[in-house]
Amino acid sequence: MSELSTPLLDKHRELGATIVDFAGWQMPLRYTSDVAEHHAVRTAAGLFDLSHMGELMVTGPDAAAALDYALVGHMSRMKLWAAKYTMICTPQGGVLDDLVVYRRDWEHFMVVANASNRETVVEELRARIAAGGFDAEVADETAAIALIAVQGPRAVDIVTAMCEIGAEDPPALKYYTAANVLLHGGMHAFVARTGYTGEDGFELFVPADLAADVWDLAVAHGADAGLVPCGLASRDSLRLEAGMPLYGNELSRDRSPFEAGLGRVVNFGRADGPERGDFVGRDTLAAVKGSGTAEVLVGLVGEGRRAARAGYTVVDADGATVGVVTSGLPSPTLGKPVAMAYVARSHAEPGTELAADVRGRREPMRVIALPFYRRGA
Repeated sequence: MSELSTPLLDKHRELGATIVDFAGWQMPLRYTSDVAEHHAVRTAAGLFDLSHMGELMVTGPDAAAALDYALVGHMSRMKLWAAKYTMICTPQGGVLDDLVVYRRDWEHFMVVANASNRETVVEELRARIAAGGFDAEVADETAAIALIAVQGPRAVDIVTAMCEIGAEDPPALKYYTAANVLLHGGMHAFVARTGYTGEDGFELFVPADLAADVWDLAVAHGADAGLVPCGLASRDSLRLEAGMPLYGNELSRDRSPFEAGLGRVVNFGRADGPERGDFVGRDTLAAVKGSGTAEVLVGLVGEGRRAARAGYTVVDADGATVGVVTSGLPSPTLGKPVAMAYVARSHAEPGTELAADVRGRREPMRVIALPFYRRGA
């Protein structure tokens, strides 16, 4: 994969960010402290550059029908300006990527893919459109679009202040909906009330050549609200606390949505509702739903201070291996180690006492229902 640069790379360097390679992109890992950036999002607001995410436009008379076939969600039922979390699966039921789809017009959808899977998703969408004979096209507009997120309890105030007209739009937006807004300086943005932190927040899709101006606008209007730039490290700890899966950790070609506890995103249609046609992986996923899975994704909370990391073994009271950790770290909000892990269904009941093998030492952990953190709770 070729190395790509966010249009905000110079801005991140000016701010002293630690820059790392992430899925072929040069991206900020942190600016100051992972924990400080994490707490800023939980208490005030954080500013994220997410320009590495893929923006794929699916358009044409059969765009909705094509996505119905290509994805596990019933996309043709989406209303205008709605957003929907969904997945693209293999015929064997494994997850190729998890996606957020926005309906920008009746024949225009924007599919947001993970950076590491963007090329795969483009190829699969095009192949499935061709296989089904749909009148639709896929355009990869990632390089032309920057994605900037404002996340946290003060996000709505900051984004509202950034608007020139339609200033009432951000507060009026419901969760997982979007709108076109005009920002100060005459800049247009497609703004969605979506995010990956467990907090209220907004994601602003803007032309790449306006990214620096929009970033500066957010900084200017967020200064008094406690807004701080945040890197990929704090984004990971925030999403883990919120129990949100990460592709390559909780999601993969070897796991179905049902194993990940996300079977709800697979829409087979209802006997009392609209018909749902065939989609890639339908038969396999229906069989998995009917038979259940041997392993399930659970949350683990540690009793000590040592965190279990991805790949660490999970064992029962007798020392027998019952699972594997997919993500883990010390939770800045809870003050305890937390992890997500796939464990045998027989050991997945909340309250079950297990342990993680942390470099040869068993660290006691208890199964809990996800998420670890829920805002307002």
